[in-house]
Amino acid sequence: MKTLYGIDSVPNDWPASAVSIGKFDGVHTGHRAVIAELKAIADRKQLATVVVTFDRHPLALLSPATCPSTLVSAQQKLDLIAETEVDATLLLEFNHALSSLPPREFIERILVTALHARFVLVGRDFRFGTGGAGDIALLRDLGTEFGYEVALIDDVKPDGQRRVSSTWIRELLGSGAVTEAGRLLGHLPTVRGVVVHGAARGRELGFPTANLSADSDGLIPADGVYAGWLTDAGSRYPAAISVGNNPTFDGVAQKQVEAYVLDEVDLDLYDHVVEVSFVERIRGMVAYSGIDPLIAQIRDDVVRVRLILGRESLG
Repeated sequence: MKTLYGIDSVPNDWPASAVSIGKFDGVHTGHRAVIAELKAIADRKQLATVVVTFDRHPLALLSPATCPSTLVSAQQKLDLIAETEVDATLLLEFNHALSSLPPREFIERILVTALHARFVLVGRDFRFGTGGAGDIALLRDLGTEFGYEVALIDDVKPDGQRRVSSTWIRELLGSGAVTEAGRLLGHLPTVRGVVVHGAARGRELGFPTANLSADSDGLIPADGVYAGWLTDAGSRYPAAISVGNNPTFDGVAQKQVEAYVLDEVDLDLYDHVVEVSFVERIRGMVAYSGIDPLIAQIRDDVVRVRLILGRESLG
């Protein structure tokens, strides 16, 4: 996949394209179905496939107080879209200049001049241009003028079930339901960050952990203990993951992500950018009366992680 950063990075000779525009937060199964449909249409019409998305949620600029937490960072989103094998993703910086473009100019500059769009696939609630003044009717009118066809994403499931949405997935992660969230995402909920030095309490307890920096990418699920995986430079390790502030000890920052990698001795991850992926929640975060009951609980957690991940003890 070619990644295009901004309109100016689109080559002048870019081919006629089938385009879908949206936030694509999480690149969940609904998004993937849309992209699959876009690719099928592009194949029939012999067009290039392009996903147009943004470097942040538009509300981060327009209404920060109401902006939801994003499921993935811009780079994570690009990596996930690349898995769908579209021809290109155009990542637009959602800034004041972009948000203030009149609707007609938004379409003409991005879809027509840059991408040579011949087919556009968008959601029913798609809005564009200054203040969201552009709607589907205008998009279609401009399509008649500029020579592109418009189709709408069918966002109602035929069986009447709730459609997949980023909002629903945020709710699931907020309650710790990472297994269900992963089913809707079509991939494991994942946090990406640099491994930093912590207080070394895990090592003192016999369970050394990789602590992710506070500015990690991806939406961190609810406090608790999880079975999951830690991936470092393509190598994936089974892990027991703690999320929270470890209430047994004082002075621990909120929403700390710590991963205890099973069966690895002297694994040095400091300063590495790793991914921590969540498979299943084992329990909530609990304050223990002392070190011994905490160690006993961690041992039990590790046993449960092994069962969930299918990793029997090597001992």
